[in-house]
Amino acid sequence: MSTLTQNLDLRQAQTLIMTPQLRQAIEMLQLNNLELAELVEKELEQNPFLEKGEADSESPEPESAGEPKEITDNMEESFRQNNNFDAGTSAMGSGGSTRFEDPEFSLENRLHDEKSLRDHLTDQLHIACNDPRDRMIGALLIDRLDESGYLREDPDCLPDILGCAPERVNRLLPILKSFDPTGIFAQDLKECMALQLEEQGKLNAPMRLFIENLALLGSYEHDKLCELCGVNQTYLQDMLAEIKTLNPKPAGLFDHFVMQAIVPDVLMKRIPKHEGGGWRVELNQETLPRVLVNQEYFTTVLNTAIKKEDKTYLNNQMAAANWLVRALDQRAQTILKTASKIIEEQDAFFMFGVEFLKPMTLKDIAEKIEMHESTVSRVTTNKYIGTPRGLFELKYFFTTGLVGADGLTHSAESIKARIKALIDAEDPKKILSDDTIVERLEAEGIDVARRTIAKYREALNIPSSVQRRKMKRR
Repeated sequence: MSTLTQNLDLRQAQTLIMTPQLRQAIEMLQLNNLELAELVEKELEQNPFLEKGEADSESPEPESAGEPKEITDNMEESFRQNNNFDAGTSAMGSGGSTRFEDPEFSLENRLHDEKSLRDHLTDQLHIACNDPRDRMIGALLIDRLDESGYLREDPDCLPDILGCAPERVNRLLPILKSFDPTGIFAQDLKECMALQLEEQGKLNAPMRLFIENLALLGSYEHDKLCELCGVNQTYLQDMLAEIKTLNPKPAGLFDHFVMQAIVPDVLMKRIPKHEGGGWRVELNQETLPRVLVNQEYFTTVLNTAIKKEDKTYLNNQMAAANWLVRALDQRAQTILKTASKIIEEQDAFFMFGVEFLKPMTLKDIAEKIEMHESTVSRVTTNKYIGTPRGLFELKYFFTTGLVGADGLTHSAESIKARIKALIDAEDPKKILSDDTIVERLEAEGIDVARRTIAKYREALNIPSSVQRRKMKRR
């Protein structure tokens, strides 16, 4: 029979206590500049010792990828001009037009100005959603629509891109897809058509199969399409006529399409050779919130406080204010450090293009800047960098790679770019098969399987060699 005994053990263990401040610091890393500005505005409302600072005041020192270089004061302005960030705004004044003699600006004509797609969708968003967080995420999704009105991103990746829970995105997407014009927020042409047919009550089983196999229509395999859909040629022609009445580009109904409002969090610019060369990197001060601690006001109020609880409250608010300023500075330095290392590692991409994009993982950068991989993940989530080659999400530069026969590792994006270049340059009389592309790449030292070529080609929305041959004969 076993006996019960009591023992007293002394053990040492390390635990991490997640304080509210630590939790907020982690959250701040994941926010982009615009989202951070909203958080700071709330803090300004709640804390009497915080006040807005000037945009240029005490900004963190920019870093250079490569050798440290002198920073010019007019970098932001010149970069903005080179990249047309202000394109189309020069004609906008601070007030209404006074050119009443011009019919174009008459009251009657201005009353009939059409709404932009952004305004049209935003109005519906505010009616459909009461939750401020849903409205904010919905607005971000509106800004991610392409020129056709499609939301191309993989739904599974959206929570990471937006920095929110998957459940929220899964709940919000069906609501957005119910908006007018029908077909908006579809991921591709097939879904766009399905949404329109469903609204009309015409999405039956044969029509679903017809839409899923539209590629057969492009390759003129009508008999196979009839067999798959279980219909005859006459019925197939009726379905085709129905399809032709649909709108493949819902956004085309609006003359003033939604403008992509992605604002860069980080800016980079080439440093002239006579200054040593390299890249200049800094945070976008136009969107970066700046806050200051009003020490003088704190001292005045504290000296007038009599009750102990009042003094405790004031001291806590002062401590919170100081912490926020330090946390903002730490966030800025972490983003700069991460972005600078990414640019340094991907120098060939910025110099020569996407075919030279280097395979790189979050762990690679984390080890080089001596930070945790999860920190790098948060820093690069939903943040964009404005470069001489365009606007890119920081996550774009992390890509898998394949080792070629030459021993070099080639990124998936660079291989895709090479495949596209080969197909774009192919002779219409000598269409390249996937096998031929494999041989061409092997000759360049890139060892890729045929199925990988087919996978990348499909990801680029490039038809097969058979389809391209038929298309180029016409």
